Amino acid sequence: MRTIGAELAGVGDGEVRIRLRASPHISQQHGFVHAGAIAAIADSACGYACLTKMPMDAAVLSVEFKINLLAPAVGESFVAVGKTVRVGKSIAVATAEVLAEGSDGTSKCIAVMQATMMRVEAQAGRSG
Repeated sequence: MRTIGAELAGVGDGEVRIRLRASPHISQQHGFVHAGAIAAIADSACGYACLTKMPMDAAVLSVEFKINLLAPAVGESFVAVGKTVRVGKSIAVATAEVLAEGSDGTSKCIAVMQATMMRVEAQAGRSG
């Protein structure tokens, strides 16, 4: 996440927020933030939301996700809000909404994701 400039913006029980500020290095040819960057923050928000419901020694890997891009990614920053739907012993499902935030304080949902995560053993030197 550091590579694209994303940062953890909030952690709660079953919910995680990740913020990404718009910048030219993550934009595509039309000037919008690239869908890959939007998908990356949504995927991470889903994964970390699931981790909040798992034991401390757990880690997760994405098994699959589907993203609907609802509008071009235009804004000053983008916040992915990941929420758990169900967390089982080995598989978890989460959703995320990605909100585009404007300089005037407005926000608009530009993407939604549903993701399936697989619980794995955390490896030394690696985080979830």
